[in-house]
Amino acid sequence: MTFTRKCESQVTISGGEHAVERIAIEGGHRLAGAVRIHGAKNAALPILAASVMAHGESVIEDVPDLQDIRVMMEILRHLGAEVRREDGALRVDATALSNTDIPEQLMRQMRSSIFLMGPILARYGRVRVSAPGGCTIGSRPIDLHLKGLEALGAQIEEKHGYIECRAERLRGASLYLDLPSVGATENLIMAAVFAEGTTVIGNAAREPEIADLAGYLNRMGAKIHGAGEATVIVQGVERLHGAPYKVIPDRIVTGTMMLAAAITRGELTLTNTQPEHLGAVINKLRETGVDVWSEGDMIRVRGEGTPQRVDRIRTDYYPGFPTDMQSPFMTLLCVANGTSVVTESIFEGRFKHVSELRRMGAKVKVDLRTAFIEGVRELTGATVEATDLRAGAALILAGLVAKGTTYIGNVHHIDRGYEHVEELFASVGARIWRTKQEE
Repeated sequence: MTFTRKCESQVTISGGEHAVERIAIEGGHRLAGAVRIHGAKNAALPILAASVMAHGESVIEDVPDLQDIRVMMEILRHLGAEVRREDGALRVDATALSNTDIPEQLMRQMRSSIFLMGPILARYGRVRVSAPGGCTIGSRPIDLHLKGLEALGAQIEEKHGYIECRAERLRGASLYLDLPSVGATENLIMAAVFAEGTTVIGNAAREPEIADLAGYLNRMGAKIHGAGEATVIVQGVERLHGAPYKVIPDRIVTGTMMLAAAITRGELTLTNTQPEHLGAVINKLRETGVDVWSEGDMIRVRGEGTPQRVDRIRTDYYPGFPTDMQSPFMTLLCVANGTSVVTESIFEGRFKHVSELRRMGAKVKVDLRTAFIEGVRELTGATVEATDLRAGAALILAGLVAKGTTYIGNVHHIDRGYEHVEELFASVGARIWRTKQEE
């Protein structure tokens, strides 16, 4: 039999049979060693979207090899850009961009493709997209994107599941976001780069990935001030040129590996990190009794003994506790001494991993957006399903510490955010591998 990988984490077996990939983990092994953290997916995606605005080639380093990145590369190629991975970097040249419609089948695979609305509209005066897809973790409306583009002068029409935007040229305006939405902030920054005059975005999101996007745009010739702060000012320019750039480290992957060291009572040294991006996570990790040191771009984490409960974790917009770390951190609390409380204030659907953790012996009760976690002495291996990207990370952590073997399905979710995830964990002592289950 021969096997062919497909992007949906399904393999096709010649002869008409099918098998679905799963991740298998034999728990109980202490992790130790060093890991270099790859570039941030949530920075690389908007940076790739911004590349369509430039004439000339951009060489973007440390772009992780992830499913979402591959989808974005396919979208860029469909639009007419030249995209290739070479010497560990992505080379993108959108000088001859020829399309302004994004295919529905690609939009549905990745919500982040909505980032392309602003830059394509700014460069070509028109763009057509379908409703975006992505993880089902709760309501993530794009009304803030559309209201902001309208304020910049775009004419928007929604019909038959598509969104069409047109504008001869966008004009600078004063905008105020009802919520500090990361995606809306990034989309509007990109749209404003070619707008006539000055745009001021109030109540902007402050995530490090926004500052990274602005850093890339400024390298290409944009004039953006205040990115990463609550007010962003964009002075419109006529043209951008390609430029070299390196993506910041992935703070969520960093946080996941910190938790992996803690939950296995191991010790990991993480390089290519930015500890200042993880202040809220590091503080809570220290509350559990885990030792964390940082120096320069290095973080060292050591877990000894049983972790202690935390009084409360409440997710919030940056610099608060990141919603993307809520699911993985809950896994650590499942084996902590005492009862911890976690409140999810960003996405209402981000407790779907709870039922899967319960299958492994966790004691978690949910009341609306608050979870009460009573620590247990041990988790046990089980067959579980990743319901979204970060839920998948939570289950990997559970599998690392569980007694017996854990099988995790729907691994395509995990592949959206962790580069070669089984190799990542195996490199520091985990017993983890991919397997196939006949359907």
